[in-house]
Amino acid sequence: MLFKSIKSTTTMLTVVAISLVCAAVVVFSIEEYERLYLETTSSDLDGLSENMANDLVSLIASEPDVFEVTTTLLRLDRYENVKYAVVYDDQWQRINVYFGPLFEPDDFEGDVQLSELQRREFGVSVKDGELIALKLVGDTRLPLGYLLIVNDSVGPLNNSKLTLLKRVLPLVLLVLFIAIVGSLMIQRKLFLPLSRLSRLAQKIQETHDYSLRIDIRGKQEVAELSRDINSMMETISNETEKNSEYTQQLKEQQKAMERLANFDGLTGLPNRQFFMETLRIELAKAKRDKRNLALMYFDLDGFKGINDSFGHEIGDLLLLEVCQRTKNFLREGDLISRLGGDEFLILLHNDPDDIMLFEISERIVNGLSKPFEIQSWEMQIGVSIGIARASDSHFNVSEFISNADIAMYRSKMAGRSTHTVFVPDMMEDNKRRLLVANSISNGIKNDEFTVHYQAKVSPNETVVGYEALIRWHSEQLGFVSPAEFIPIAEQSGKILSITKWVIQQICEELNQLLALHEEHVVLSINLSAHDINNASLVDYIRAMFEKYSVDTSFIEFEVTESAYLENFDVANQFLKQIRDMGCSIALDDFGAGYSSLGYLTQIHLNTLKIDKQFVDNLNVSKRSTLVTKTIIEMAKQLNLHICAEGVETREQADFLIANGCHQLQGYLFSKPKSLKDILAS
Repeated sequence: MLFKSIKSTTTMLTVVAISLVCAAVVVFSIEEYERLYLETTSSDLDGLSENMANDLVSLIASEPDVFEVTTTLLRLDRYENVKYAVVYDDQWQRINVYFGPLFEPDDFEGDVQLSELQRREFGVSVKDGELIALKLVGDTRLPLGYLLIVNDSVGPLNNSKLTLLKRVLPLVLLVLFIAIVGSLMIQRKLFLPLSRLSRLAQKIQETHDYSLRIDIRGKQEVAELSRDINSMMETISNETEKNSEYTQQLKEQQKAMERLANFDGLTGLPNRQFFMETLRIELAKAKRDKRNLALMYFDLDGFKGINDSFGHEIGDLLLLEVCQRTKNFLREGDLISRLGGDEFLILLHNDPDDIMLFEISERIVNGLSKPFEIQSWEMQIGVSIGIARASDSHFNVSEFISNADIAMYRSKMAGRSTHTVFVPDMMEDNKRRLLVANSISNGIKNDEFTVHYQAKVSPNETVVGYEALIRWHSEQLGFVSPAEFIPIAEQSGKILSITKWVIQQICEELNQLLALHEEHVVLSINLSAHDINNASLVDYIRAMFEKYSVDTSFIEFEVTESAYLENFDVANQFLKQIRDMGCSIALDDFGAGYSSLGYLTQIHLNTLKIDKQFVDNLNVSKRSTLVTKTIIEMAKQLNLHICAEGVETREQADFLIANGCHQLQGYLFSKPKSLKDILAS
């Protein structure tokens, strides 16, 4: 009776002990698996959200592009565990929301949680079974917006643990079954092997070493139990190894993401994020050590035309060549970064003096001005460089870059392919430029602009046409010269609004102007390079002509030589649509910027306008006089009308008429007048 009671007790204790050991191994394995899962999932979500936040920078930098933002969010379709994602602007106003396939939009309460989000630190956190990633879009000093991604962690984790249990549980049950059967046949000599099994389980729990095995010789049941436990440990070890490999892959992916986050994908140069962080550090060091720093800001002249004409693939290859060539002109230690598009920043080390800055700038300007050969195509670009010193910005990052940008703009205004060093006086000019740019829209809205018409006359001084010229008398700024506000409007993207206003105004006033003349006259409208690059302008022109019933035979569009050739193919397509409407085309400022005349055989013109600089030098410069004669003769051979602008003296007029010029325009005959003044005269 006693033996039986002891045996039952021993059996029960053995079963309980083995069950606890197995349960402990399973529970610990699940806990460890859960920990590894959350760790790797959090890391993966952090990388994904960081990458998407960087992609959203260009999409919401100015006016948010909802379509592109939506497209970017749709990349989350590949991640089935993402519940939803929200993109906010810098005022925490929602731009767009993405819902995962398993998430019910009716349950979305993202707007209710704004107060909590604003208090939350950026990064990845866990709350109520969800992984929450909150990232800043843009720079911490100048945030553009915020990205929120919520990932379900409970459901996927439970499924994953269930899969693990399905693989391990049968072995565990088998072990328990064998232990129960074996315990009934256990003899005293088997107690020691069972103790060894117990110690093994304890050691595994303590060391987390799932490679441990046990070799027990003896009765069949004990040996079988040993093999089953080893088999179970093999399964757990394999799963742990797989998790370890997956963790290593995630770490490698993280490194790759870090590189993508810090370096430009095309050129391999440091990107804006990396450069800005480096610049902050270097500025802090320079300020502490009482040193100065020099920064170059440059972009390429004419790159957009190459992109439009040859395609982005050729454009990308050109950028690579530009980067390689530029690096050859720099010193060891100089840091060049691609800011975006065709804009670059260079941080020069060791505070070079004025002579060194001049030499480096000249090397870059001259080096990049030489032709590039890309896939058998020869192409040429220029570069405009702005240079700033840290001391002029009081070692402030934003002002430092802004000063370099202002100087670069000065270079472009000076004629491009040059370099300019920032001086504090430029700041006032820049403020004036910003004020003018910000006032243009109000000027159009408040009817501050007017159209003036300058007559074109025939050799017998009969009016044969007018050139429409815009004038601006601002309530805030007073009279603003077109030479000032037109370039600013082009740089700020407002030139199209001005052009549209001029076209509408001309359409409204055209009939009154035509009524003054019995003979056929042509009204000329100026177009900028920015205008002809905008395909929608053609539709607007057509709509205005239809609205006001304009006879297009009275309309001529003038395009400068430089604007036409800057983007030759696009300009040809644009002006073809204009010609198809019945309008004529004039090439303005001919001979001012390009020496090659071969393009004249590839375009369809009606009128060639001689640049004012040649008219000014008639009978003063033999060279200008000869060039003017040559232009007139060439135009005759091409059956083109010739119009000379800037005629101010009778001597100039007589020379031009004698050489066969068809039209004359200038102060000698008429100054630009408003329609009101023309009607009153």
